[in-house]
Amino acid sequence: MNSINSSQVKKQYKKIFILIILAFFVLASGFQCKCQSEEVKEKLKPITLNYWRAWDDTEDFSNIINAYRQIHPNITINYRKLRYQEYEQALIEAWAEDRGPDIFAIRNTWTNEYAKYIYPLPATISMAYQYTKTTLGIKNETLVEVRETKSITPAEVKNDFLDVVYQDAVVDNKIYGLPLSVDTLIMFYNRNLLNNAGISLPPNDWQQFQGDVNKISLLGRDNTIIQAGTALGTGTNIDHAADIISLLMMQNGARMVNASNAVTFHKVPAGSSNYNPGIEAIRFYTDFAIPSREVYSWNSKMPSSRQAFAQGLVGFYFGFSSDIEYIKSISKNKLNYGMNKMPQIEGNPEINFANYWLETVSKKSQYKNEAWDFIQFATQAKQVEKYLKATGRPTALLALVDSQKNNDSLKIFASQLLTTQSWYRGIDAKKADNYLIEMADSIVNGTETNEAAKLAAERIQQTMR
Repeated sequence: MNSINSSQVKKQYKKIFILIILAFFVLASGFQCKCQSEEVKEKLKPITLNYWRAWDDTEDFSNIINAYRQIHPNITINYRKLRYQEYEQALIEAWAEDRGPDIFAIRNTWTNEYAKYIYPLPATISMAYQYTKTTLGIKNETLVEVRETKSITPAEVKNDFLDVVYQDAVVDNKIYGLPLSVDTLIMFYNRNLLNNAGISLPPNDWQQFQGDVNKISLLGRDNTIIQAGTALGTGTNIDHAADIISLLMMQNGARMVNASNAVTFHKVPAGSSNYNPGIEAIRFYTDFAIPSREVYSWNSKMPSSRQAFAQGLVGFYFGFSSDIEYIKSISKNKLNYGMNKMPQIEGNPEINFANYWLETVSKKSQYKNEAWDFIQFATQAKQVEKYLKATGRPTALLALVDSQKNNDSLKIFASQLLTTQSWYRGIDAKKADNYLIEMADSIVNGTETNEAAKLAAERIQQTMR
């Protein structure tokens, strides 16, 4: 009888002990929530980040946004795609009325122009994170923890991204944006036109390119262009004309801007002969639109270069990965075309041209920390791969270059990424591009090359201040 009572007493003590332990954890949990509530209350408020871009659809970002909301369920990302022609005006008007986006994208050449609207990446970011915790194997609790994390540094941008990204995105050791991808100028070619001209492989250097253009071009009376070997020479009706002209000058050794931020591509480099690499590159470009030149194959009466190529009227076209969708759409997927690396100058270092967008944060945003946190999340390799897969874009991250070299649709772009460059870092890239376009058209219309180039350089110089 006593032994039975003793056993019952032990069981009662055990139950009481367990209840005490559970009560302790409940009280401790409650105490923890009280202590945290004031700190996290503000950070757990439902907020909406407005995100504006000029390219790519909502579906291209849905996987990244969904992944981000799993760790920050209180944050909604409202993505909006605007027409490129209206994009900048919409931004300026929205900011003037204090209703602009929290996150927006800028061209890599717009950094200095838009710096006054941008809130650079802070050194640390404080965010609330929700997570689930199991207590004694019995109860699941949703807890909240405020974490202050270090942001990516300029040195890490230099180590993790293509060289051109550091040059464009980092100003005075501050990060003004991070890219999801980097596009690079390549050669598109019409397989049928090359086959008919007896050209088995596309050219890899500009000298061979000139010969192939002559084989493809068909001229009628009065130099009427029946079939264009290439779309080069003019400015207004050549898509990406400023990029192509810039690349040719850079490949030829022209120093576009010196250490004093002076535009120098029209000047003879120090210690050289009378040979001017910038002038010669411009002359090479415009020759394709001057009837007296052997390589004549294009003029101002032709449609836009991209349209003409998509319609099967041009042998060689120079563009970016972003042009592929347009070419397929216009040709209704019937154009037999290929892609090749950008021609180079034999004996010179390989140089390619970068044209891309940086994701950044508005200075007027009420949620700067959250906005930058999302950008850093989206541009990490694990997340950005989702965007690259959805859009078919070349990567900006060094860690993903090799994998894209093994991708049939991206290997041409990926093979050029490590040698991509850009040069313009003034305050009005659109004007600078227009001055190069106007320069080309004026040369084709009779202005002497040296005179036109000098004027273009002087005009561009006004945008560098």
